[in-house]
Amino acid sequence: MAKNVLGTDLKECSLDPVTGFYRNGCCDTGADDMGVHVVCARVTDEFLAFSKSQGNDLSTPQPGFTGLKDGDQWCLCASRWKEAYDAGAAPAVVLEATHALALEWASLSELKAHAIKD
Repeated sequence: MAKNVLGTDLKECSLDPVTGFYRNGCCDTGADDMGVHVVCARVTDEFLAFSKSQGNDLSTPQPGFTGLKDGDQWCLCASRWKEAYDAGAAPAVVLEATHALALEWASLSELKAHAIKD
């Protein structure tokens, strides 16, 4: 079983909307996931606007994709989350559902600073 950034078993990120590179609700990854969709984030309007400004529109519906809205949880590319972090627009992170591979882009302290505290 895949591990999260805390070293425990990777938890589900979201089934509504269904997320993950493999559309199984988890931020699991594999060799075919070129974007490394491993950060389970709770997106915000600020992040969605930032992502759109960087050329990745996650809020506009497309065929087979309803578009994200503020509060949705989604498996983000690790590099995009780090880019948003550096720009001050990073969304909150579900540490238990964020794949350990995310640590190759962001430090655990950076991720913990944005951890969801439900």
